[in-house]
Amino acid sequence: MSPEAKALLEQAIGVVCTQAKLDPKSSVAIDEMQARPSLPLQSPEAKAGAERANRLLPVAKELVISSLRQLTTEYGFQNNRNFNIRLRQAIARVDSVKRVRPDMDSRDNASVFLSRPHVITFGTIFLAGLRSDEGMISVLAHELMHIADGDNDSLRALVGAVGNKASDLTGLEIHGQRAEEVTCDLIGAMAVRAYIVNTPDYESIARRLARSIQHNCVELDEGDEDHLSPRNTIRALLALNSGLVRELINDRF
Repeated sequence: MSPEAKALLEQAIGVVCTQAKLDPKSSVAIDEMQARPSLPLQSPEAKAGAERANRLLPVAKELVISSLRQLTTEYGFQNNRNFNIRLRQAIARVDSVKRVRPDMDSRDNASVFLSRPHVITFGTIFLAGLRSDEGMISVLAHELMHIADGDNDSLRALVGAVGNKASDLTGLEIHGQRAEEVTCDLIGAMAVRAYIVNTPDYESIARRLARSIQHNCVELDEGDEDHLSPRNTIRALLALNSGLVRELINDRF
């Protein structure tokens, strides 16, 4: 990335994390969620989050499928016969997801068990911490992308291409499981953008876009072998999507 592009990227990160402090519907940061006590299934916040997640699941499925097709074209796999077979299978797996299951023990996490790919499990703290439709769609889309990839990593060619590009742009090591996580987050951000385009309202575009990634605006910024740190996740996503950088800064499409 050029120095100018890096400066714009950091400016966009500033927009995202400033909105996290100003927006009454902002998503709670991951490290803050981790520090909170577990929420009972019947708590009002968890119940409201579960209702939002299940209401938005059909929308998120459609947005993931369209975003996945868009990403396939962007990375030049649209004419690859073998990949298109796998893509159709991936779309079928997304279509088969039926519901979100709240789980107190999962706390601030969402997950899928590929032996039971029809259900997305959401920790009650996470359900309560995603306080907007945009924030919820971004996480639903992330988990749906894991389901699309399946237990055989059937989309590994696309995931590898995304990881390689993110590595080249940022200088970070984004391969293997890290590449899959970044691709899932990228699909989440793409799905949210499409949702905003389809559902215009009085709120600023930058504020709504920020909700797709602002749960990564942490104070305690730690990663591991399988995940970039939250703030580096934002950095990688914006490096991969220069259009999103411009939209966050300019507050318009």
